[in-house]
Amino acid sequence: MARSSTPIELEEAVRAVRASSRRRQVLDAAVTVMQRTGFHQMSMQALADEAEVSVGLIYKYFGGKEEVLLATIVDILDAFRNQLEPAMDAAGTDPVERLAAGFRRYVEIVDENLDAVVLTYRESRTLDAQGREQIKELEVGTAAPLRAAVEAGVDAKVMNDLNPDLVVFDMLMLAHGWALKHWHFGPLYTLDQYIRAQLRFVLSTVVTPKAQGRYRHLME
Repeated sequence: MARSSTPIELEEAVRAVRASSRRRQVLDAAVTVMQRTGFHQMSMQALADEAEVSVGLIYKYFGGKEEVLLATIVDILDAFRNQLEPAMDAAGTDPVERLAAGFRRYVEIVDENLDAVVLTYRESRTLDAQGREQIKELEVGTAAPLRAAVEAGVDAKVMNDLNPDLVVFDMLMLAHGWALKHWHFGPLYTLDQYIRAQLRFVLSTVVTPKAQGRYRHLME
């Protein structure tokens, strides 16, 4: 029989949810303000106004606007890290299927966070050395499941013997392109059309000629 939560535990749970919601509110507002004014021109008052909270509440969660910027970038990288591997696992064990599923989910997350992805490119250089190092580590971790799929595909002889780091780098650049060049691609392609077109381009190079017939459904 499950143990019932005590009133104190319930109160703590509610408080945690409320804090998470407030933090989310501030980060979403930060993306909006920084897109409008840039990081250096963003004031804490402007951020508070956009988030519809007090400046004091922002300082309850963040030490300053530098921490807000870092948290905003970490937030989007966490989304990639937390959602990529489950999407790939749902595709099964075949390395090509896993790579395609991972790329699809990656672009979908980019689409869900267009402004934040652009912001990451534009403002990450503003971070201090420690912040930049943290971002580098997160980016490497985010790409790890895709890299593992490429390595498995090469070992299984269904992918050409290419450098996994370069393959994954190129795929992530294509994914980021949906945000960085959305002004161009958005009117021309739906999200699904863009993903399919880029997968067709990547897999026609990565998958061996002998194995391409098996994955025609991913390359149409």
